[in-house]
Amino acid sequence: MNQEMSEEEKIAYVFKVVVIGDSAVGKTQLLSRFAKNEFCLDSKSTIGVEFQTRTVSISSKLVKAQIWDTAGQERYRAVTSAYYRGALGAMLVYDVTKRQSFDHVARWVDELRAHADASIVIMLIGNKADLLDSRAVPAEDAVEFAETENLFFFETSALSGENVEPAFLKLLQEIYDVVSKKALDSSNLVKPNGGLLSGLKIEAAQSEVSEMKNLSTCSC
Repeated sequence: MNQEMSEEEKIAYVFKVVVIGDSAVGKTQLLSRFAKNEFCLDSKSTIGVEFQTRTVSISSKLVKAQIWDTAGQERYRAVTSAYYRGALGAMLVYDVTKRQSFDHVARWVDELRAHADASIVIMLIGNKADLLDSRAVPAEDAVEFAETENLFFFETSALSGENVEPAFLKLLQEIYDVVSKKALDSSNLVKPNGGLLSGLKIEAAQSEVSEMKNLSTCSC
């Protein structure tokens, strides 16, 4: 317990990251691979919202990534305002074997920019890159879109773990660089040992999960 509290005390920042994209593109599996290095073959569609955390070192600072995952189905879209609140980064995921999931990426970017902070860092992720024979989205298409929209881009495989860690760490590094260069707003990040800087406290997250579950139930 003392060791656990010691690590908590050393955490410099908590960054809230949201994972978005169409249903069944592998959002939950990406989160599970990064947070716990696990992949579940029997994974079911996410109902409502959930979040996981992982603490990593970014620029010699301990950063706790609080990563939120929500259902991609249309009936859960009412969660948006609560879901994006305080988010400093977003991982926008499509399935490289499903062209439609990539075609919807532009809509997800518009939604992010409508609901999230203007300085949010967006990482475009082409998941299931291990399914070479089923590819429907050339990497060049995603690169072109990412450059046009000023997004970062990785292709990943939650199954094999390829590029999952580098993608998340790159996103967290870019968030760190953004918050280090600007006057921090108290609505976006929390510095655990003392003052508010910007995002959610971990203790407060459960109430927001409940809020969003209520919203998603009402919107069915």
